[in-house]
Amino acid sequence: MANKQFITIIAILLPLTFLAAAATAHGEDKTATVVVEGMVYCQSCKYFGSWSLTGAEPISAAKVSVICKNHRKRVSYYNTFETDKSGYFHAELKDFKMTHYLLDHPLHSCHVKLVSSPLQTCNLLSNVNNGINGSPLRFENKVFYGKNYEAVVYAAGPLAFRPTNCDPETTP
Repeated sequence: MANKQFITIIAILLPLTFLAAAATAHGEDKTATVVVEGMVYCQSCKYFGSWSLTGAEPISAAKVSVICKNHRKRVSYYNTFETDKSGYFHAELKDFKMTHYLLDHPLHSCHVKLVSSPLQTCNLLSNVNNGINGSPLRFENKVFYGKNYEAVVYAAGPLAFRPTNCDPETTP
């Protein structure tokens, strides 16, 4: 009796498996990509020690890291990215995978940290927007759609390095 039920269930599920495989083979499967973007600045000496970015200058070729941890607190993704000439970084998280669709969601599991600045005069880490501890991601309703493609864009920061030498007159 149980054997007949098992065979019946297999007979029903087997064609569904082939249909799903055929749909994927015909390109009906969409690829979702996670992207993180943000800016990196050199904080003005006038606002040294605060989170203010008034008068800050963008840093080109600065490096940031994107770190994601799964729901078991293990690193599931890590990569470094470099800013462009305007201090902007666009980090496409290739090979990012979620093992649990809620607990491993990028908003909960990923953050951005400062790594290095090419400027000798502005290369000290600051914790502006949690640049040292890890800036959390924000969803700002940016999604790009294409045929068989979807990119969800998250923002982090803005982040900032501190100047190495500030005159006592310019600091508050």
